[in-house]
Amino acid sequence: MTALLEARHVTKVFGGGLLRKTQTVALEDFSFQVSGDTPRITAIVGESGSGKTTLARLLLGLVSPTRGQILYRGKDLQKLSGEDRRAFLHDVQAVFQDPFEVYNPFYKVDHVLRLPIKNFGLARSRQEARAMMEEALHAVGLRPEETLGRYPHQLSGGQRQRIMVARALLLRPRLIIADEPVSMVDASLRATILGSLLKLNQEFGISLIYITHDLTTAYQVSQDIIVLYRGSVVEAGDVEQVVRDPQHPYTRLLVGSIPLPNPDRVWQGERVLGRPAGDLNPVGSSYCKFHERCPFAMPMCVEQAPPLFQTDPRRVTACYLYRDAPAIGPEELVHVFANGYQPQAARQPEVHRESGAGESGS
Repeated sequence: MTALLEARHVTKVFGGGLLRKTQTVALEDFSFQVSGDTPRITAIVGESGSGKTTLARLLLGLVSPTRGQILYRGKDLQKLSGEDRRAFLHDVQAVFQDPFEVYNPFYKVDHVLRLPIKNFGLARSRQEARAMMEEALHAVGLRPEETLGRYPHQLSGGQRQRIMVARALLLRPRLIIADEPVSMVDASLRATILGSLLKLNQEFGISLIYITHDLTTAYQVSQDIIVLYRGSVVEAGDVEQVVRDPQHPYTRLLVGSIPLPNPDRVWQGERVLGRPAGDLNPVGSSYCKFHERCPFAMPMCVEQAPPLFQTDPRRVTACYLYRDAPAIGPEELVHVFANGYQPQAARQPEVHRESGAGESGS
């Protein structure tokens, strides 16, 4: 069956023009798909500069890939006809990081809810439209009488963000792409917004791509997780496995940066997440991007970038620590997410193995 939304070997390169001659790889050879049949929440995790927001913009069709394709129901997203484009906008909705930027300060918040109802002909009368708006607000934990009729500046950041979730819900989409939806609200409101997103998945059968730098919230809401580093997938699979027992050195770094309520454990998050100088991804680089920060780096790490090694039925890790496991291509990641997958033929990378290197590599 054709996937609802698919990224197929997508690479996005910025720069190379008159104003910026250097080129930077924001996302490299990324493949992923959302079936639309089984509603799931997939978290995309990584620090700033990992390619998370670039991926969101690609999936929404806001930017075009340098190489590869984004497909909506098997059709190139950049070449959709008017009718197919309308169907895409109905099926795939977005919730962005800063809700205030979405609002026109001269309009009451009712405007952002009324527009999709009008544009997609969801209601036959003003009364029916009002009822739909109230139902959507109730679904995300807001009281219509305290929300409608107000201007954006009269509401809190958490209220504005939940209105955007309600707006997406009005269309009953198949997929919502949420890009850092709780990063700009108070900690006390994060649980409420995350609860609203979970409700969309569990009660309305909507799939979500949850993009965040926060491994803790990713663990709380998602079933699957993809960890990005400098535009490349370093680890992916079942969120329980990846977070509780991280394999890639970078994922271990992320997990180790989470502060725990333990006075005997010194939190080193700010220090361990410090990035080396020259952290751009030059075009044509063919080495492990994490090798400068990796305590296990070996010569093979700078000879060729590691492929995805399938270390468990539902987990892959791009690290030579696990080079005895079968290697799979990026396009086969979707099968790992499905129900476990064994590649037909183990494809080992063509690298020179160092004798006596032990179980170390990045």
